[in-house]
Amino acid sequence: MDKLIELMPFLEHMIKSVPWLIKGVQYTFIITILGVAIGFVIGAFAGLGRLSKNKLIYGISTIYVEIIRGTPILVQILFIYFGLSDLFGLNIDKITASVIAIAINAGAYIAEIVRGGVQSIDKGQFEAGDSIGLTKNQTMWNIIWPQAFRRMIPPLGNQFIISLKDTSLFSAIAVGELVYQGKAYTAASFSYFEPYLMVGLFYLAITIPSSIILRRLEKRLDV
Repeated sequence: MDKLIELMPFLEHMIKSVPWLIKGVQYTFIITILGVAIGFVIGAFAGLGRLSKNKLIYGISTIYVEIIRGTPILVQILFIYFGLSDLFGLNIDKITASVIAIAINAGAYIAEIVRGGVQSIDKGQFEAGDSIGLTKNQTMWNIIWPQAFRRMIPPLGNQFIISLKDTSLFSAIAVGELVYQGKAYTAASFSYFEPYLMVGLFYLAITIPSSIILRRLEKRLDV
């Protein structure tokens, strides 16, 4: 009985922090889904650009990928939110800045996934397309891309999980995502262990099922 009484404050803070964290999960998902979706479009173009024989397209794509992959996402979000506002006088709201940061960051990594996926397809497939009278673009979109995209699905899923965890850094600009909401609860309750424990459990509740789904998808697709 005494042990139960001792646990009451512990459980109380864990339960009370849940509504705060649920609000944070909503922002976490919104930023991640929008950012990765836009990032996929950017990454697809940049990845194909990295395969282009046009030196200008190849150069621009390579510079983008190397700069983004070579700098921390926290620096990128601070640059977008504070740097661009200071340089151009732009008034970018926190959520928009966060989505842009995720999109640009994920896009660079997705570009390498796309490049690797396309390169993994046997060159004979291109020759097969040419032999039946298809143009290079027709061969790419009708023969190569469907096969390559199938192989991209597992690493794209991993990138989604990585980007989701990266949203935790946006608490630096007071975006109300999961970590920020945890910090807000600690400020209101002066309790630290329980809310941060719950933040970790919330992330695990998202990432573990996602990982299981990805593994099952890999088995189903046999990739």
